[in-house]
Amino acid sequence: MTVNQALRLIAGSFVLASILLAHFHHHYWLFFTGFVALNLIQSSFSNWCPMMTILRKAGLRDA
Repeated sequence: MTVNQALRLIAGSFVLASILLAHFHHHYWLFFTGFVALNLIQSSFSNWCPMMTILRKAGLRDA
């Protein structure tokens, strides 16, 4: 698995988990969805994502 694949998997899992938590627990979990979205937006402009740094240090390779 590459860094980009893992990043997409993690972001999608976080979004899905926060939507489910908002539906079944409390609507404030949607703020977490917004945080994930803002992080993805800023990484598109800056070409830097904190999770990518973590994944590289964990030993995943770049595409």
